[in-house]
Amino acid sequence: MSRVTVLVAAYNAQKYLRECLDSLLAQTIHDIQIVCIDDASTDSTPAILSEYAQRDSRVVVLRCGVNSGQAVARNMGIEVADGDYITMVDADDRLSAEALERAVSVLDANADTGSVLFSLVYFDDESGWPYPMRTDKDVWSGQEAFELSLDWSIHGLYVSRTDLFRRFPYDTSCRLFSDDNTTRMHYLHSGTVRMCNGVYYYRQHAESMTNGISALRLDLLEANASMARQLRESGQDRRVLAMFERERWINLTGICGLWLRNREIAGRQEAMDRFRRAWNDIDRSLLPGRLKMKPGYIPCHSFRLYFLQIEFYFLLRRILGK
Repeated sequence: MSRVTVLVAAYNAQKYLRECLDSLLAQTIHDIQIVCIDDASTDSTPAILSEYAQRDSRVVVLRCGVNSGQAVARNMGIEVADGDYITMVDADDRLSAEALERAVSVLDANADTGSVLFSLVYFDDESGWPYPMRTDKDVWSGQEAFELSLDWSIHGLYVSRTDLFRRFPYDTSCRLFSDDNTTRMHYLHSGTVRMCNGVYYYRQHAESMTNGISALRLDLLEANASMARQLRESGQDRRVLAMFERERWINLTGICGLWLRNREIAGRQEAMDRFRRAWNDIDRSLLPGRLKMKPGYIPCHSFRLYFLQIEFYFLLRRILGK
């Protein structure tokens, strides 16, 4: 048994993978397991992972037969995890040397705590800056942390007790964004959620899957639909459902605007079908009144009218240079 298992899903990650793994091997807590899952990479990622596994027995390498996305890869890692706690680190990110030790210390000292957030720092080639947490607290009930995660007032990079990962493995409803749902469920079912001062360094760069302009950006619609189903199934009250429907509605308008500016990311029929499904699935009766009066966000009585509004709204923004 290890104190903590780190899941590293890697797909064509050769550029930054060594930096990530070096930061894990340099942790001040030695009793860790590093489970690296190669998601059918076509670059030198498999060779790098093999090299590190040969160098250090704490590194375990798994391989996906076909490229399946981070959620599927991480779930493979959960199956072999032997740590008391589990966390994940993206293959292009890194941890401060004491990050795991500090998170483990908080979990060890607080039996009621299910999850511990790292201190998150964004960085690029030139500078670094902290995640803009929209709360003054550093300890929350699981329900509070869950609600704060609905609009990411708190971030989603953390260490949890292994039983939470076993009960709620990564949501595989789509290739991108559905891991956010897993984070929210972990927070919800944690007795309390706390901060620690170990630092997670989150790389910002144009090559990031979530930052790039592609049809995968539309996956957020399906990920949000999956989260809404889970909220209903877990018996969340109307107030919480309304909070998340507001976020879904804002996301839908934003993704429609993204497609209007970058129509090459998906054909019109595919885009319209996905937009319409999301529009139909959102409970518009839960949207706040002030949002219903905001240009570009008015629900309208039909999808056709809604999308005409969207087209006009983003045309006007483009004319005004916004």
